[in-house]
Amino acid sequence: MSRTLGCVVSLALWAAGVAAQGVLVAPHAVYIDHRTRSGSILLYNPNPEPVEVAISTLFGYPVTDSIGQLTLRVVERPDSSQPSAASWLQAFPRRLTVAPLERQTVRLLATPPAGLADGEYWARLVITAKGGQVAIGGVADTANIRVGLTLEVRTIIGVAYRKGPLQTSVALSGLRARVAQDSLQVRVRLERKGNAAFVGTVRGELVDSTGVVVARFNSPLGVYYQIEPRFAAYTGALPAGRYRLRLDISTLREDLPPEVVLPAPAVLDSAEIRLP
Repeated sequence: MSRTLGCVVSLALWAAGVAAQGVLVAPHAVYIDHRTRSGSILLYNPNPEPVEVAISTLFGYPVTDSIGQLTLRVVERPDSSQPSAASWLQAFPRRLTVAPLERQTVRLLATPPAGLADGEYWARLVITAKGGQVAIGGVADTANIRVGLTLEVRTIIGVAYRKGPLQTSVALSGLRARVAQDSLQVRVRLERKGNAAFVGTVRGELVDSTGVVVARFNSPLGVYYQIEPRFAAYTGALPAGRYRLRLDISTLREDLPPEVVLPAPAVLDSAEIRLP
């Protein structure tokens, strides 16, 4: 059974003049090697009050909906055919209190089953932070009763467990693009190959007939199975004529250490757009 989370932060309640009671988590992705079988995350509480934190795991991966938006599909009971590390990944401590303006390290320990096949296994680390209460206005105080909501902020980050030789690449198909009003809109089908997720960056440029770039976009990318994402870029008012979209997908990632990014060939494609 699976379900889809529309965002990685849920139950985040906002009120005027009140700061979110969550914790900052670093790094935003954890890679664990089979030889060490351990990793860590750092929690920082930027709030003036202590925050209670609980840490759990789940198995999930990015998918796209009918309009190309990325969501997280959560598989509640992954079977043996799915590369889940959620059941054998543990956090120490699982529950803790982070004092105001303090940092605390949480250790991650993996205990994979014997005979684990080579490959990459995935989990999502769920960091749930509970802070103070936010008062609710507009409630009659005739009984001298205060009403409030307890803030809960949930952050979800990816964890990859790697064993043995790994290979990855991405296959691109179905590239299509159009200009609607003042926006370039792009859809493409991407399918991961190999025994590890493809992690990289997609870059797009729209050029006119003289080679001048009139619009561009740049987005981090993670392909676990297959996705059909939508990309967009502002173009402004473009004159009639022929334009060409140039798409470049590579493993370059500025937000990740280079040693955790698996090498793979760059993938290039293009599509022509005619504006009447």
